Amino acid sequence: MKEEELTGLYRNNAGDIISFLTSEGRVISYRKALMEAEEGTLTGISIEEPGSNEPPLSFESTFIDQLPELY
Repeated sequence: MKEEELTGLYRNNAGDIISFLTSEGRVISYRKALMEAEEGTLTGISIEEPGSNEPPLSFESTFIDQLPELY
């Protein structure tokens, strides 16, 4: 599979990120995006290592802030 980048994000009514749009037009879940980023399938992504009260892996907020929100 060709390397892809995240190009947009979708949020639920509570404001939580639920999925992403990729440069290849795929809509993938937050967890799937993390998994593919770890595998190296998705590029250009910054991932935070877990802190004391954080999820196991998460995208850096500065990276998320740069993606347009889609509806």
